[in-house]
Amino acid sequence: MYTAPRIKVIFVTLLLALLVVPAAFAQEDSGVSLTIYNQGTALVQDRRTFDLGSGLNTLDFTDVAASIDATSVNFKSLTDPEGTLVLEQNYIYDLVGSGALLERYLDETINITTQDGAQFSGQLLSGRGGEIILRQGDGQVIVAQLSQIRDLRFPALPDGLITRPTLRWLLNSAQAGAQQVELTYLAGGMNWTADYNVLLSTDNTALDMTGWVTLTNTSGATFTDAQVKLVAGDVNRLPLPEQRGFYEDEVMLAAAPAADANVAQRDFYEYQLYEINRPVTVADNETKQVEFVTAAGVPATTFYVYDGSGPFYGYYSPITDPGYGLTGITDVQNWLEFSTGDDAGLGADLPAGRIRVYQEDVDGAALLIGENRIDHTPKGEDVQIYLGNAFDLVGERKQTNFNILSRNLLEETYEIRIRNRKDSDTVQVRVPEHLFRWSNWEVLNASHEYTQLDSSTIEFRADVPPGGETVITYTVRYSWPG
Repeated sequence: MYTAPRIKVIFVTLLLALLVVPAAFAQEDSGVSLTIYNQGTALVQDRRTFDLGSGLNTLDFTDVAASIDATSVNFKSLTDPEGTLVLEQNYIYDLVGSGALLERYLDETINITTQDGAQFSGQLLSGRGGEIILRQGDGQVIVAQLSQIRDLRFPALPDGLITRPTLRWLLNSAQAGAQQVELTYLAGGMNWTADYNVLLSTDNTALDMTGWVTLTNTSGATFTDAQVKLVAGDVNRLPLPEQRGFYEDEVMLAAAPAADANVAQRDFYEYQLYEINRPVTVADNETKQVEFVTAAGVPATTFYVYDGSGPFYGYYSPITDPGYGLTGITDVQNWLEFSTGDDAGLGADLPAGRIRVYQEDVDGAALLIGENRIDHTPKGEDVQIYLGNAFDLVGERKQTNFNILSRNLLEETYEIRIRNRKDSDTVQVRVPEHLFRWSNWEVLNASHEYTQLDSSTIEFRADVPPGGETVITYTVRYSWPG
């Protein structure tokens, strides 16, 4: 649908009473429930009461989400499910707007006022391409750029235009009177994520955590006093059908924290469900936060990793290029680890989300020391978070020997140096090495003990004194069928 550029002021001489309305049916809100998934989808269940007549009725259900998946709509009469039949269902989204009005007023008479005060009246021939073309009564054709128009005046609202997205049904009711109906549908534009704030103790041995549900609503509808449930997990969904847009401007999200909420958690199928135990108003274009987990004194550890051998993607064929796998990486990574189990004092499932880690400075001010994302983590599992690179630790890795002994046998030697530029702390650095050349390998000698982590990875752990350096060397032999 054509959408005209912004116009400073648009005057539409109409009365709201002229809007298309259902046939004199009053509706009364009876309650709304939202089940929001952390994949940008919500299931809306809305109950309202309408006065229906016996026989055919046209029923308009307004204030539905603009991002509704119209194919998911389910209508049910709770008062008389057997006697109330749905004959037709329509989703009406031709909303009032300058573009819609220009489309509807083709061949009709409108009035315009330009920026310099000139006024014109005539038959609208076109409202496309950023310009308005009018034919005046004397046959003269006027072309005006929309950017140069100050006022647009339309004599009346065309039939069929509405102010809000509306579901309309043609019903056959066996009885007259008030009926409570229930509407259920899926809608996009609603999402929730978990945000975690962690305060790490100054000795890096414990942490305090606060978890927030961050709920966003850009669906085009406000849900007042809704019962809100949040589902955490990877629910398989097909892409939503393409919908015509209603709101083309970028939305601004206003924070609305609500830290006093009580959130109940329970298992639901193969997912975790969180229910806010009070009515919540979820306004359109709003971000709302609700606290759902807190813990203090959770045991934690920090550790360092020098992964200078680069990523490993699997064995496909023997790699005999001597330069393959030389990365030049010198950064030593800084990691935080803790458990979500009861023994650790947390005892909570952690939905996927963003986690920010702070630590207090000498003056008591908490400073950000790292930020990352975690996946859905059930209770009892360990969480490892990459926080950043250590400033005063440096790694160096180089190949010191490479020999192809035969067409199916080679040996190579690596030297790994870890330097600690800290003033007083001895640190332990984990040094994983990916044995990438072929699946059949053997470490012939090594300067330090190592642990085999999987079929292609070994790990050294090196203690490095302050101001000192630790050197790790090892030789590995690869062989493959001739």
